[in-house]
Amino acid sequence: MAKIKGNIAFTVKGLIKDTVEALGYVIWDVEYVKDGPYWYLRITIDRDEGIDIDDCEKVHRAIDPIIDAADPIEDSYYLEVSSPGVERELKEPWHRECFLGQKVSAKLFAAVDGQKNYTGVLTASEDETITLMLSDKTEKSLRLKEISKLSAYYDYES
Repeated sequence: MAKIKGNIAFTVKGLIKDTVEALGYVIWDVEYVKDGPYWYLRITIDRDEGIDIDDCEKVHRAIDPIIDAADPIEDSYYLEVSSPGVERELKEPWHRECFLGQKVSAKLFAAVDGQKNYTGVLTASEDETITLMLSDKTEKSLRLKEISKLSAYYDYES
């Protein structure tokens, strides 16, 4: 296969989607990123029962030959398969839909009403905005373009 000049993550996701789903998992995210001097192809998987190291190994073994055969990446890289974790990033619209009614954390590029971080229950997710019910029972609407990172919130103290 010719080397991909466009979005490698999108291409790889298309190559492995059917195989990952046939194994009983969903692809939460695919990233192709440089971390220090190395390139990483990071595949994040999930399922209702959760993910453990055996799941990651099973998916890794299944997708590695598919990616190797297609050879869409010019540089050398490390393939990582992992779970999204309890404080998973909510990048896609369907991620936000999964977390409606649950507590999330929004980190903003710049302060809105004097704050750069908001935590609350995700009560609505539209095309360009989300709405959070804050701890004081007020609602806060934030535009997605204001948010640098939206994540599931996990309270480590309870």
